[in-house]
Amino acid sequence: MGSSTAQVTLPATSGWASWSTVDVPVSYAKGANTVKLAFTDNDSGNVNIDHLKATTPTTPADPGDPTDPDPSGVGATLPFTTYEAEAGSFKGSAIGPDRTYLTVASEASGRQAVKLTQTGDYVEVKLTKPANAINLRYSLPDSSDGKGIDATLSAYADGKALPGLHLTSRYAWVYGAYPYTNNPGEGQGHRFFDETRATFGQTLPAGTVLRLQKDTGDTAASYTLDLIEAEETGSAATLPSGYVSAADLGVTPGGQDVTAALNNALNTAKNQGKGLFLPAGTYKISDHINLSGVKLRGAGVWHTVLRGTGLKGGLFGQGGTSTIENLMIDGENTVRDDAGGQAAIEGDFGTGSVIKNVWIQHTKVGLWISGPTTGLKAGDLRIRNTYADGVNLHGAVRDTVISNSSIRGTGDDALAMWSDGAAVTNSAFRNNTVQLPSLANGAAVYGGNGNSVENNLISDTVVAAAGITVSTRFGEPFSGTTTVSGNLLRRTGSMEVNWNTKLGALWVYADQHDITQPVVLRNNTVEDSTYSGLLISWEKQVSDLRVDGLTIDRTGANGIEGNAGGKGTFSNTKITGTAEAPLNMTGGFTIQRGSGNSGW
Repeated sequence: MGSSTAQVTLPATSGWASWSTVDVPVSYAKGANTVKLAFTDNDSGNVNIDHLKATTPTTPADPGDPTDPDPSGVGATLPFTTYEAEAGSFKGSAIGPDRTYLTVASEASGRQAVKLTQTGDYVEVKLTKPANAINLRYSLPDSSDGKGIDATLSAYADGKALPGLHLTSRYAWVYGAYPYTNNPGEGQGHRFFDETRATFGQTLPAGTVLRLQKDTGDTAASYTLDLIEAEETGSAATLPSGYVSAADLGVTPGGQDVTAALNNALNTAKNQGKGLFLPAGTYKISDHINLSGVKLRGAGVWHTVLRGTGLKGGLFGQGGTSTIENLMIDGENTVRDDAGGQAAIEGDFGTGSVIKNVWIQHTKVGLWISGPTTGLKAGDLRIRNTYADGVNLHGAVRDTVISNSSIRGTGDDALAMWSDGAAVTNSAFRNNTVQLPSLANGAAVYGGNGNSVENNLISDTVVAAAGITVSTRFGEPFSGTTTVSGNLLRRTGSMEVNWNTKLGALWVYADQHDITQPVVLRNNTVEDSTYSGLLISWEKQVSDLRVDGLTIDRTGANGIEGNAGGKGTFSNTKITGTAEAPLNMTGGFTIQRGSGNSGW
């Protein structure tokens, strides 16, 4: 929390190779933490530090949880344990598996869920770790006017009643054609799921049987339960050193709008050379909160909430080096409005900014980062149920990394680099867990120079979406090597209903411009692709594709499909279990085969 825990004594050495390992015990707060080595008046100095490694005891992931990272290090390491409803015990109706667009199951994790319709129907799971809070992903019916309904759902621990859950369909259900409306009369209803979180006021030990049940007072016609995330929230953090409390500067939680007061408080803290601390509570905002070289810190994602109003309310970077951490941004968007809506976090974040341990939901976009941002590090994020992108690096963004984050239920690309007017350069999407993006891809690179998509776990793309795409559909032409490596794609690829086109799990798409720079696909795994495992398309050339270590296991179409011109090299590429021919190439694309290939 910003206090000194120990002084490190280092031995004298004559060079880097002679350094000894120094172990220092550190107590971590719940969520993301910053560990810092600092030179003070009590130190002798003359120390060069190469790197600092922090370790914590870990518990192996539950092998039954499809969202857990694989032992190889794919995906995010997350603070919660996930329990799929259909994998528990239940009284109700299992739905799915079904990937058909506009069906409820197609938008559920693993394409399966449990529907409760009768009084006494339930889902129950046995906790494998202690927890005092849950986040539930669910679907309720919409109201006839499209504004949604509110309902409760009962909860029990080993048969004893817990505080009930409050659910709504206000932020779910859209209709008609893109960008969609809240008018049920337009048909084509989708965006079925939302999430709600609850704390129980007690810690439930491992082994507790947690039951969610439709009781007499739970009046929704049906409850479709997808998954439960359970965790220990930790206590609310208190004022750290180097910060001033917003409470002392006239910013208090409650029903009043604190937009102006919070902007004033940030300016005051900056002028004092301090960061601003937001104590536990919910703070109503109705417009941008401006950040220009200042630190904003909450008491934890379960404790400090910035609550938007209508389409607005978010954090806006105006240059400088800023930090945002340990809070939630919960919007009130009920429809996509690109012109009128605000992102949860957007703007220019200068050089070396940090965004970490932030929970975002019900906003237009999670992070919309614009140039000339350089060296932004964003991680430990939970981005859920946005109406457009989860993260978009837009234009002249450099050396930026988005990592170790959970992104689910986005209405556009979950992760996008968009070289719009200027190149995104040397940036990376690394070790993220992405689920159920709709309308666009799990991860997308639209032009740019030297960017990478590494070690992500991406699953269950809904519609008009590949798992990962490298594309010139939007943005400037590619100007350097793009690398896609170490990713695991499960049940990805989907139908582009407007084009009647089947998109692959991996998609290299030369649309507006030729892709003349190298595209490197290395050590990626495709499992149970809805259509082809790798799709190379369309009217332009893909002239330097380099594939090595690609595993494609089970597809609904081909293993590798192509209808573009150009050429590529393929080594150590293994294909099994395809519904159609393992290789289907048209359009003149030339394959140069290296060693280690099999199945095609």
